[in-house]
Amino acid sequence: MTPNMQTDVAGDGTRDEALAQRELKRQWRKTAIARRKRTNPEERLEAGRKLAEQARQANLIHSFTTVAAFASMGSEMSMTPMLQTLFDSNCRILVPRLGKGTDIGWSELDSIHDLHDQTNSDGSINTYRPQEPSNSACGPEALKDAGLIIVPAFAVDHEGFRLGRGGGWYDRALEYRAIGARVVAVCWPWEPTDEPVPHEAHDIPVNGVLTPNGFTEVRQ
Repeated sequence: MTPNMQTDVAGDGTRDEALAQRELKRQWRKTAIARRKRTNPEERLEAGRKLAEQARQANLIHSFTTVAAFASMGSEMSMTPMLQTLFDSNCRILVPRLGKGTDIGWSELDSIHDLHDQTNSDGSINTYRPQEPSNSACGPEALKDAGLIIVPAFAVDHEGFRLGRGGGWYDRALEYRAIGARVVAVCWPWEPTDEPVPHEAHDIPVNGVLTPNGFTEVRQ
């Protein structure tokens, strides 16, 4: 076998493995979404309240610091109590600005009431996009200010690998995090898993997982 043929075979194997991992992610994501859709708005809000309380008890929130968080959407538990807790602690809050969906950006959130629905070209609400503030967006380097980064997840394993929505936005964004920044994934209590989460080389593991039932450090 020639060196070029060896490279081609290795390359095919790598591509096949990546495709297999993506298919596993798709299946896991589909199952997770179906389970989440069995929750109702009242349960999502109550879960959000418990989540904020667990964050306080775990000493994740420190006053007068910068925290990168997110606005919940769809069947995610409500992040409103968490955001309000951060405001009550005098934290500076950054939230994602998705732009075209692949752009990485953040905006400082001044108030819960500054979050607005995103709309489609026909004026209808875009249910596939989280609410965003209407102020100007900062670039991806704004994340360097954050000591705590709270990210959404459908699943998290013992190594800290998380299952996201599939766009890779957070994996690209986290490349700009500061050394020593703590990355914490938020998910429902049934979503941390003993099984390895399907992942690829570009996936960045988190440092801990927070659910309405508590906070767990992740082995890394």
